[in-house]
Amino acid sequence: MTPYNVHSPHAAEFIHDGEIQATLAYAAEKSTDRALIEELLLKAKEGNGLSHREAAVLLECGREWDEQLYALARELKQRIYGNRIVMFAPLYLSNHCINGCVYCPYHAKNRTIPRRKLTQEEIRREVIALQDMGHKRLALETGEHPTLNPIEYVLESIDTIYSIHHRNGAIRRVNVNIAATTVENYRLLKEAGIGTYILFEETYDKVTYERLHPTGPKSDWAYHTEAMDRAMEGGIDDVGIGALFGLSNYRYDFVGLLMHAEHLEARFGVGPHTISVPRIRPADDIDPADFPDAVTDEKFRRLVAVLRLAVPYTGMIVSTRESQRSRELVLDVGVSQLSGGSRTSVGGYAEGVVDAERSAQFDISDERTLDEIVAWLLELGYVPSFCTACYREGRTGDRFMSLAKRGLIGNCCGPNALMTLREYLEDYASTRTRLLGEQMIAREVPLIPSEKVRRITEENLKAIMAGKRDFRF
Repeated sequence: MTPYNVHSPHAAEFIHDGEIQATLAYAAEKSTDRALIEELLLKAKEGNGLSHREAAVLLECGREWDEQLYALARELKQRIYGNRIVMFAPLYLSNHCINGCVYCPYHAKNRTIPRRKLTQEEIRREVIALQDMGHKRLALETGEHPTLNPIEYVLESIDTIYSIHHRNGAIRRVNVNIAATTVENYRLLKEAGIGTYILFEETYDKVTYERLHPTGPKSDWAYHTEAMDRAMEGGIDDVGIGALFGLSNYRYDFVGLLMHAEHLEARFGVGPHTISVPRIRPADDIDPADFPDAVTDEKFRRLVAVLRLAVPYTGMIVSTRESQRSRELVLDVGVSQLSGGSRTSVGGYAEGVVDAERSAQFDISDERTLDEIVAWLLELGYVPSFCTACYREGRTGDRFMSLAKRGLIGNCCGPNALMTLREYLEDYASTRTRLLGEQMIAREVPLIPSEKVRRITEENLKAIMAGKRDFRF
């Protein structure tokens, strides 16, 4: 077997099965070592992260450690991200796909799902519907199909999205979640002005991965796993990784996810901008009961909390796969980005689209509107943020990470969150949400540490109320 090498460009060497197995064995052995666990908690408290092996011990230790783990995860999240929660929505362009992924209803052999691909005019209608909700940040999704969903289609769609300005609406950041591709195509995506390139590993266990992906380009585990390396070689310095927990042993995927983050840091000097934590959920012809490794709510919360301790600088995303209660639990211990008012179907946002819901990739558990979710977050004490300033000001990659690791990113993100929240309140909020938001802004503005930044923020908030838009630090 090849040796483990965090710096290697080869997937089998940086996601090394032997190292993962040894890590899991070590974690099981040390899970009752009280002195080691206390030492790891003290190390995590410093905010510099944990290695995959150290984090595995905390994932495995007994329930008696829960409250300490959760309190520390909460403290680290507050220290780096404050009480801000970034809002976004997925936009599904097409569900045509040639892969055979057994857990996804888009798989090529599924004859029950209506296949759709949005035209540029249909994309325009979807984007206007999303702008009318108040969204400023989208994540584009497509199935993998070389002729129906080529890179040219994705690039044209990005141009269309950025060109649409409806009333006070504008999509200011387009993140892209498409299949693994070439360095040249990643370079084209960078030139098109994307924010983050997102790709989930699904499972890091190569044997399980190949069983679950029997046919299609995605069946190539190494090519898929090395996609983020090619994306960074193509100039994309904000990448988002994730695993679909429940497809395989969640402990294995947890360790693999952290090894992937460590690899990107070691090879490119910057770890993942985001980590997503989806769980296997019901969808069309997919039954979660077919996956015996499904993750319980209790395990899921522990997993999120330990991820926050291991990679404190990284944004963590939870989608509408999760219920309101589940989202509330993980928001408290690490999650910093949230989708709202989402549709996982092609053409699901615009009115009058026939069979849209039948084309969904997975069932939505949190069906509340964006306004209802914004109000809920405000009631919980969070600041819903529609900010896209870092991307637009060039604070990406190592520049963002440098600020995040030093706990300085909040100096600009806090005021930006309040200004984008004020925009939302002026243009889209219900009466109740507007009242909650104004109370939040009144509480938060005096807490801005810099007198100069606080004064400018106050001036900009007044200008927003007078009709002006798009202020940022």
